[in-house]
This record gives sequence, structure tokens and C-alpha cells, in this order.
Amino acid sequence: MKAIILNRNLSDKIELVETELPALKENEVRISLVASALNHRDEWSRQGLYPNLRDGVILGSDGAGKVVKIGSKVPGDWLGKEVIINPASNWGGAEHAKSNDFRILGIPDNGTLAEYVQVPYDRLHYKPEHLSWEEAAALPLAGLTAYRAVFVQGGLQAGEKVLITGIGGGVAQFAAQYAVAAGAQVYISSSSAEKIKRAKEIGVLSGFNYKDANWVEEVRATVGGFDLIVDSAMGDTLNNLIDVANPGGRIIFYGATMGNPSGFNARKVYWNQLTIKGSTMGSDGDFLQMVDFVKNKQIVPIIDQIFELKDSVAAFERMKAGQQMGKIVIRIS
Repeated sequence: MKAIILNRNLSDKIELVETELPALKENEVRISLVASALNHRDEWSRQGLYPNLRDGVILGSDGAGKVVKIGSKVPGDWLGKEVIINPASNWGGAEHAKSNDFRILGIPDNGTLAEYVQVPYDRLHYKPEHLSWEEAAALPLAGLTAYRAVFVQGGLQAGEKVLITGIGGGVAQFAAQYAVAAGAQVYISSSSAEKIKRAKEIGVLSGFNYKDANWVEEVRATVGGFDLIVDSAMGDTLNNLIDVANPGGRIIFYGATMGNPSGFNARKVYWNQLTIKGSTMGSDGDFLQMVDFVKNKQIVPIIDQIFELKDSVAAFERMKAGQQMGKIVIRIS
């Protein structure tokens, strides 16, 4: 089968190869993938910035396809089904945090940038009928991460004012769509006027350019403040987020692409009763609730661009450049 593997000996760091999957385990299924999608962890792996890297591993965490073979202990009715894959495993028994054995498909285990993938059948979920193959492939990792950040950790309620920072990436896109669908007043931030314009098309009320030195003052003058802020940057932007949080507000962050903050306005946090909480991908229960929410609200992922498997380097380069608005999808078959 054709697959994209990590190969740090090459200039592109990834390679399209012919390879074979190992024998199917008794609790596994083999899926013929129709589409996959990129996440930042794929590009970070290419850049050598992700832990437990291993040359030769098939990258990719998101995928949608058809079950074409089942192990001896897999219920027979899975054969032939159209499915999406929960890329997270071993969350553990506590809903509040993942276990030390938590894993994500693609690194260190073989992933979905391939014609076939094998996973335990308890990772399978029926493909939402209202989604195309490409849209379904875009959903799992980013959709789950956004769901946990917005609802589980963020506790969003209808009518609240919400800020989603860095619109354009997959998680931020889903977070905005979920918050709009839940009846919140949703605002976003971006350095791109075009991305702000696109976000308004999905129900976002307005956007702020975080490179504008006066954006905090603009928020205060127009919105007042936010009850919930969902962020992936952190770094020295944290104090700006603290400044635009309403008393009793929550700041949820699922990444720290700008690193650790060099300063921290602790007095404003305790005086305004703010909550700052981390979030990751979610539990199996979160995934079930996320899929139900997507189906009930008929949410359709925003697709930035679709590439063929042979053009995966170009897809990775687009993600590296941060040009995307929505998910970058790889069509497999």
C-alpha cells in the first residue's frame, strides 16, 4: 500500500513509500481510507518538535473510510461499514484528565496517511451521514479537542460572550462553530482580515486583529469582555486575555505555540475570580458527545484545501506557512 512516512534523512522529512501492514490482531479492523486530514502534530513531527519520533512511522491521526477486514473477535456487523476513527486511546478511567498511557494515532503508532490503517474496533464510529468523506475525515482530532475545550473544560452556556483566538486552524474553527451552534455570542481573533471575514460567514459576530496594539481597548469599547476565552497560543498574549476576560470568566488553553508567558498578572486573576485551565483531546465519552453534537446541529467542517496523497509535501508546507482557514485534507482514494 502507499503511505506517507516520517524520514528525517530527507530534506522534506516525509516520504511516499510502498509498505505493508502487519497481521491483523483479533480485536482490530482494517480500514480502506477514503480521506485523511492534517493536524499540527503532523507538521511538528516533520520539524522534529514532537516526542517519541521514529523514522518509518506512518503519519496522520484523522481518517474516514470503509471497514474491509475484521479480526476474529470483532463483531461481524462492522464489516463494510463507513466509519471515522477516534485517534485517541488509553484515556483512562478518570474523566477529568488523561492517563499516562494516553496515545494518539500517527505517532508513535502507524497513522492514517495511507491507503489502509488498522485500529482496535472500539475506536470506530459511524461516519455522520450529512458529511462528505473529506468533511468526515476532518472531524476527529480537532473536533474532539474543540469540544472538550468549549464544553467540558469551558462549561459554555448559551448567551455567553466567547472569544476564540487564532481562527484558521482546525480546533479554533470547530470551537467557533460549536459555540455559535450552542447559542453563544462568538468573537474571534486573527492577524488576517480575510480569515475574520470568513469567520463571519459561519455566524461569528466580529473579529479583532491581535497584531493591532489597541485590540484590547477595542474589545472593551465594543464588547466589554468575554465570559469564555479559548486559546492555543499563550506566551506573552496571556495578559491580554486576562485583560479582556469578564469577572468570573474562564480562559481555556489547548496549546502554547508561543511558549510560556514571561509575565503573569496574578492580581487581576484572583481579584476578578478568573479560571485558567488547560485542555487536551478528550475521553471516549467526550468523543461520543462530540459526534452526537455534530450530527444534531448538522455542523459541517470547513475544508481549506484538498490534496492528493502524492502531493502531501505541498499540504504540509501549507500548514507550515499557516495559510489555512479550516482543515487541510488528503484524499486517499
